[in-house]
Amino acid sequence: MDRRKEVTAAKLTDDLVVDILSRLTYKDFCRCKCAYKAWSAFSSDPDYRKRLPKKVTTGLLYQARNTSAIPLVSLSRDDGEIDGILADVPHYEHLEFLDCCNGLVLCKYKSSYTSPGICRFVVCNPATREWRILPDTFVGTDGHRRTTILAFDPSWSPHFYVFSFNRILAGKVEMFSSAGSAWLVDDEWDSDIAFSWGKPHLFLNGMLCVEIRGQQVLVFEGLETMSDGILPYHYTIDLPFDCAPVSSFTDGCFDKSSGILHYALPDRSGHSIVVWTLEDYAHRLWHWTLKCHLNMADAFGRKDLVCYDNGGIGGVPDWFWNCDYRILALELERELVVLSDHKTMKLISYNISTGELNEIRDGLEGYRYYVPCYSELPAQEPSV
Repeated sequence: MDRRKEVTAAKLTDDLVVDILSRLTYKDFCRCKCAYKAWSAFSSDPDYRKRLPKKVTTGLLYQARNTSAIPLVSLSRDDGEIDGILADVPHYEHLEFLDCCNGLVLCKYKSSYTSPGICRFVVCNPATREWRILPDTFVGTDGHRRTTILAFDPSWSPHFYVFSFNRILAGKVEMFSSAGSAWLVDDEWDSDIAFSWGKPHLFLNGMLCVEIRGQQVLVFEGLETMSDGILPYHYTIDLPFDCAPVSSFTDGCFDKSSGILHYALPDRSGHSIVVWTLEDYAHRLWHWTLKCHLNMADAFGRKDLVCYDNGGIGGVPDWFWNCDYRILALELERELVVLSDHKTMKLISYNISTGELNEIRDGLEGYRYYVPCYSELPAQEPSV
């Protein structure tokens, strides 16, 4: 910084400087600290530190019940939990965290001023501190029955896509593209395609893959046509045969290592996580190939990882399978699996290369894997 600018900066009050710096991204804030060393001291002040930009790292986003805060749990022990990464988003105090995909976060917001039956969404980028409010959509009294999914991949397109499915009443799916200005509605949706809350999904090479009931994966393609008002087409792929009936009782997990779709699920004993690869998907010759087994019995140091319940309800016999852990995230390229341990009520990570488990934190909230993205959100399209 030259002498003239340095003198000008010195005339500003600390409160004013912190207010200006608080509006920057973390990356720009670091540049400013390098340019003017005196500003580095603000990070050591406990009051100023709360207002300054936070480092946005790879981690897990979650929202506890009865709170509007959406913290980021870093996978690095040094960073811990980071609060306020969405604090700049309008209606922050009324946000409901729904999904995240490749650096973007999808929330629903509501307040006492929101009309009944109206659903409002906002897509935001915590790393760049940008957001975009989507057009209102009418859901009536079925808002709590919906599964809403965000699809985004900056290496494929600068645009993001939002899909809203009714888990109870089949027959209609709503879709939104950031390249357009209005929701598209498919009123002739196949009623045999049923969704469940919390099932895994992944956006890969322009394809949105969603696990649905019946041990199948629903695939959407042609999303780029939505900007012209044309609905994307869809089809289903059967999951590996070995997944049944385990996938009926727990959630698997998708990954896109090396640009290829992978699927992971505990085996029936719970002693290992089985990882499959979907081969030849570019030619529609769908075929799952067994990739590897990840040894959970050795990692947990015990073999009693699954329990069975044959009791049923109301005298009707029923078989129930329950595993002590659940897969939250799979990152084969980083040799990482994130798990929730329901026996100890802890969030843990599994290192594929060493076979070791490491505790991240206590609690089993609805975590979603987050990787920061520094791409700018696409500009708002004008309404027609």
